Amino acid sequence: MSVDGTGTEQGGGADEPGWDVDPDDESGVAVVAAVGRQIKAWREAAGMRAAEFGAAIGYGEDLVYKVEGGRRIPRPEFLDRADAVLKAGGKLAMMKEDVAQVRYPKKIRDLAKLEARAVELEAYHNHNINGLLQTEAHMRALFASWLPAYTLDEMDRMVAARMARQSIFDRDPLPSLSFVQEEVTLRRPVGGTMAWRRQLERLLEIGQMRNVAIQVMPTRREEHPGTGGPIEVLKFPDGSAVGRSEGAFAGRPVSDPRQLRVLELRCGMIRAQALSPRESRAFIEQVLGET
Repeated sequence: MSVDGTGTEQGGGADEPGWDVDPDDESGVAVVAAVGRQIKAWREAAGMRAAEFGAAIGYGEDLVYKVEGGRRIPRPEFLDRADAVLKAGGKLAMMKEDVAQVRYPKKIRDLAKLEARAVELEAYHNHNINGLLQTEAHMRALFASWLPAYTLDEMDRMVAARMARQSIFDRDPLPSLSFVQEEVTLRRPVGGTMAWRRQLERLLEIGQMRNVAIQVMPTRREEHPGTGGPIEVLKFPDGSAVGRSEGAFAGRPVSDPRQLRVLELRCGMIRAQALSPRESRAFIEQVLGET
């Protein structure tokens, strides 16, 4: 993407504002195709050609064809302008809610849905700070360091999706959230000193919430059941649960009670070997003071 969220770019380049459609996301493809058909129907009913319509809303003809053909997810401002130009009376603008549901990658949407239902979350991370705890600056610095490099469009989508998941902290009733972070994740200055300091401050802020426990696993632990990689377990109101770990069951999500017990056993032992929440807070404050 070559412009920011409010800018526009005339012409037929592939980098015009919008989001690419994931061809493997069947439900997302269907929604985007339906939105595109509606826009095309309103445009044709207004007697406007694609180029004329694109000029009227401030976008290129090529983007208009991509949106109408279901090959590009329109941004909210595209739908707002289209609604005004075509005098749709809000019928096109209201589709922003449908588009918002599919703008994020499917696997992220699926995870967000599970987190939105969960009454309890247990998570251990050893490479990066858990996405639910990250600041936006930290996210962008992480994504910018990954190879092969992401486009700005891809990065914006991933950051927006991760930020949206953090609504879990605003839910009512509050879920019980337990995070264990490997010490190294708190010492790597991702994004530079200022971004790093803000990230540590964010951990201290979230750690003060009465439904959140943040613990630190010291590097100098001789025995450690979390060396297989990150673990996450989500539990739901009906007593069911789902878990995933890179070091178990080929990294696949599992819901079988016998498999879940393995992950819960590891999570429990990791929490027992980590610093207590109070000790962890003091540790994070110490690291922050050293920056």
